[in-house]
Amino acid sequence: MNWLRRRVHCVQDASDLAQDTYMRLLRQCPEELQEPRAFLATVARSVLIDHCRRMSLERAYLETLAQMPEPVCPSPEERAIVLQALEQIDRMLDGLGARARSAFLLAQLDGLTYKEVAARLGVSLSSVEKYMAAAFAHCYRIVYLDAAA
Repeated sequence: MNWLRRRVHCVQDASDLAQDTYMRLLRQCPEELQEPRAFLATVARSVLIDHCRRMSLERAYLETLAQMPEPVCPSPEERAIVLQALEQIDRMLDGLGARARSAFLLAQLDGLTYKEVAARLGVSLSSVEKYMAAAFAHCYRIVYLDAAA
């Protein structure tokens, strides 16, 4: 808990993250564990990274909202729904490489063509096509194959 508190600078957040860490340990702890401290540290680090990503997404979303004119701002309920969707997208794309993830987001969220994505990333058009194929296959597996399991 002290390790987490030093990194998040908030006792309540550290307590929540410690609880999340122990819940994850209960779900994924192997039968015979050679290095329990190392495993605990790895799981805690993973929970902390997830927390930082969530906070970063939330900050970026709130900054975007703050720049919108008042009538366009969504209600608190709509904000929660959008934030939840963004977190799901982030988790879904978590297993992709950085280039494939960037290509996917540029094409799908920013609406760039594959040629524009290639120029933006400094790669060939065929590389972008490969990144997109990998991203779509990854998303398909998560949505359809993992859901069936």
